[in-house]
Amino acid sequence: MSDTRQPAPIDRIAIIGGGAWGSALALTAARAGRQAMLWARDPQTVRSVNAGKGNPVYLPDVAFDHAIAATGDIAAAVADADAVLLVTPAQTTRAMAETLAPHLAPGTPVILCAKGIERDTGLLLGEVLSQAAPGCRPAVLSGPSFAGDVARGLPTAVTLAAADGALADALSQALASAQFRPYASTDLVGVQVGGALKNVLAIACGAVAGKGWGASALAALTARGFAELTRLGLALGARPETLTGLSGLGDLVLTCSSPQSRNFAFGMALGEGRTVTELAAGGKLAEGVHSAAIAVDLAARHGIEMPIGTAVSAVLEGRIGLDAALASLMTRPLRREA
Repeated sequence: MSDTRQPAPIDRIAIIGGGAWGSALALTAARAGRQAMLWARDPQTVRSVNAGKGNPVYLPDVAFDHAIAATGDIAAAVADADAVLLVTPAQTTRAMAETLAPHLAPGTPVILCAKGIERDTGLLLGEVLSQAAPGCRPAVLSGPSFAGDVARGLPTAVTLAAADGALADALSQALASAQFRPYASTDLVGVQVGGALKNVLAIACGAVAGKGWGASALAALTARGFAELTRLGLALGARPETLTGLSGLGDLVLTCSSPQSRNFAFGMALGEGRTVTELAAGGKLAEGVHSAAIAVDLAARHGIEMPIGTAVSAVLEGRIGLDAALASLMTRPLRREA
């Protein structure tokens, strides 16, 4: 049952995560006229933001055009916050939510800004948040948005979902500005599924680009990937209009077409001949690497065909190479499109 309490005024927003996306969303909140408090693990980032010098580590070319406060103390970050943006990697959601929980006032909206599926449980991040911080009100922000574009104030539209429509409206209003347009939704499942699965599909599209297989193959893979995303999303309870909206098709098109996407860039590196082991040694893995196998498992549990996702998972696990993965897709039995 959805929570239908009247949302309190939203003026003070805590942003948990001092990377590029967290800093971009802190700027977004400030541009919308909110008091933005950024929590960052890195003391250098905290000092720089508080000195008005921006975030030179993650956004070196972006001058902050609004004042933002920063802290390395989570309790201080969320004290008196009207809403919290959780902008840490998807696989750390449970641990971060458990850390936040004791410091949150009951009923505080917590907006998930990562995209993925918990690797160990197969749960969507909203379910993880509800388990780890049961006193909060979960929401999700997702859509076609690169951190650099948002940080620079370039026009961006996203979806912001909460189970209660009044809360989704209030949170969208709190973050809206001339540069940033959130569309409210009550379809938490659909918004999360689109964000998680597009990461997996972006790895496939990046690999096609890296192998030089051409724009026609890239377009076909994006379209057929969207069919897989839609089938699984509907099976999990998503609404069709969400999957064809900003957080589904919109985010898929962006992520599957640009090396600004970490997942596309990861796939592109695979296509150019690098291995998963080499890329893992170079730093954080793209989120789609974590989500691929569990997405395929979810599809199997629901009797859903996901041949592109299955091929991506097999490549990432080292069971087949890219040429064999392409052959497995191109030689599947012919069928009608609809």
